[in-house]
Amino acid sequence: MRYSFVLLFLAFLSCKTETAKKTNSQETPETPVTTIRTNLKTSDVLLGSLFIDVQLQEIFPDSKTFVDCTPKFPHDEIRVKYNKEKKEDGFDLKKFVEDHFEIPPSISSDFKSDLSRSATEHVNALWPVLKRASDSVREGSTLIPLPKPYVVPGGRFREVYYWDSYFTMLGLVESGDFQLIEDMLDNFAHLIKTVGHIPNGNRNYYITRSQPPFFSQMVQLLATHKGDQIYSKYREALKQEYEFWMDGRQMEETTLRHCVNTPAGIVNRYYDAGDTPRQESYREDFFQVQKLAGGKKMYRDLRSGAESGWDYTSRWFANGRNIETIETTDIIPVDLNALLYGLEEVLIRCYTDDRAYVASLKRSMIGRVTFLDTYSWNSNEGVYEDFNFVRQRKTGVKSLAMTYPLFFKMANQNQADAIAKYIETQFLKPGGVVTTLVNTGEQWDAPNGWAPLQWMTIVGLENYGHHDLAKTIAERWVAINEKVYANTGKFVEKYNVEDMALEAGGGEYPVQDGFGWSNGVYLALKAFLEEK
Repeated sequence: MRYSFVLLFLAFLSCKTETAKKTNSQETPETPVTTIRTNLKTSDVLLGSLFIDVQLQEIFPDSKTFVDCTPKFPHDEIRVKYNKEKKEDGFDLKKFVEDHFEIPPSISSDFKSDLSRSATEHVNALWPVLKRASDSVREGSTLIPLPKPYVVPGGRFREVYYWDSYFTMLGLVESGDFQLIEDMLDNFAHLIKTVGHIPNGNRNYYITRSQPPFFSQMVQLLATHKGDQIYSKYREALKQEYEFWMDGRQMEETTLRHCVNTPAGIVNRYYDAGDTPRQESYREDFFQVQKLAGGKKMYRDLRSGAESGWDYTSRWFANGRNIETIETTDIIPVDLNALLYGLEEVLIRCYTDDRAYVASLKRSMIGRVTFLDTYSWNSNEGVYEDFNFVRQRKTGVKSLAMTYPLFFKMANQNQADAIAKYIETQFLKPGGVVTTLVNTGEQWDAPNGWAPLQWMTIVGLENYGHHDLAKTIAERWVAINEKVYANTGKFVEKYNVEDMALEAGGGEYPVQDGFGWSNGVYLALKAFLEEK
């Protein structure tokens, strides 16, 4: 099978130029349904040179601040006024922005912790701080209004985030707030219907990409507590999300948007439809790409790394070390294909009345397992690795993405046993499990641990009988959460699991407090340990 894959890839290379002329599938794909349905003008378009000047001159330390500002006057009026006044002596760009825009606050940073409360009591007290009512439409705002209440992560993250929300919901289950979970599912179904998919977050500058597709797991979580009618309620939204990720699967080329054609069948990659600097990280992306003359491909790889949720990590780097070598769209990720396997599994449950559709889903599920076993499984070390289909080899980067096939029960027992051993000897640290084994300075690498990956690892190990290791990870993660809370009065988005005396670091912004998914996983793991 590997030989046939190589032949397929060589054939692709030989006709790449001609195919690009005919389809533009690699660099300039057909206009996605997202753009057709929303047609939202973003800040860079509406403000022109003002947007670029504010971002490149670093008027705000965080590039995201400006795109979250709300204009006090119409964009056209602000743009014209700026183009006139910036030529005047003594012009102050920062003051101009403050006079013409409302600056957004950080969420939860000013929340005063009561350290007489236990960590559990603190988290439950935070839910109202992080909760947002349904949105009203504000002229000029980048926020995409949602019809029902939802929970934001906190800090600079002032809107709902896709994959964060599943792990937040784990905590809402323990707090008994099933109505809020259903409200959030309604919001995601609304986004799928109106935007065409669930964006990274409910901002118009996020619509070119999604995030790891956990919607099916959210539906399954609520159905576990409220019954199978939940599957019926969301089945159309689930199917439409699947169509977004699988759009292009009928292609004859090797790649089209999220789809990659392999001998095992269609598998998926992360792929942002945009090829310009991310608006919320405009300065960082612009200077990064300009320094290396990276062009549109590099912008798309940076954006697609953001779609993965792991922004950034050695997983996406050609040399496994430096973001300058990022090549996200060349990589078939283990975790994404496991998540889509999970989505297909839930769709089968939703569409028992459609035999042909169910049969196609089952074929795709078999293909994903075959692909991971053939191209991603490293039998020498007993781990799954991401596969670079352009370079025709595994990336060699060891990461907790290897636990996703265990979470979705795609592995056999021998594979699960090998992964458990590798995690115990290589990934297990004093504060839980580390994200990767290399310290690149990026936030999704060592020495950091993240709540969602602790959960995926623990459940995956539990699925294959590795209860003691799962319990150890849970105990260590809970302990570091409680230690940081006792010292700071906060739950934060990530933790240094290698040295519990140090803060986590890396990334494009400071460590954020709040924090939705840390809160949720903490409550879920406390319940898990109480059952042991």
